[in-house]
Amino acid sequence: MDDGSQIIVFSLGDDEYGINISQVDIIERPLQIFEVPETPGHVEGLINLRGKVHTIFNLRKRFGMPDIENDEETKIIIVKADSCPVGIKVDSVREIVKLPASGIEDTPKKLTALQKKYVNKVAVLKGRMVMLIDLEAVIGGKV
Repeated sequence: MDDGSQIIVFSLGDDEYGINISQVDIIERPLQIFEVPETPGHVEGLINLRGKVHTIFNLRKRFGMPDIENDEETKIIIVKADSCPVGIKVDSVREIVKLPASGIEDTPKKLTALQKKYVNKVAVLKGRMVMLIDLEAVIGGKV
């Protein structure tokens, strides 16, 4: 991310994550998800959004967290990753923030291999830490 990047900050449980806004198409409320047999556990299924079919990934499951019921805060973020738009289901979308390059740090060496696989940087925002995820690894990576 360069100086002046904007990120969308979203939550999974008590943790905050971020995606560069240039990778986001739209943010939606959960729609009817059609399950697809024999897909990995973190693939929720498919949605039909304005006549286009999108695969939906559950980030809680992808990150090894327990799943929760959808509520009024649950969102699906349609992102551009791995050359096609897909949706990622998150607990809530918090805000859009401008992120100076000076507020971005490399991931700490003590993170587990799984955490480092999906988190490529950490942003420090007014005393908060936001983990910046690697969408290509989340969407295209192996289980």
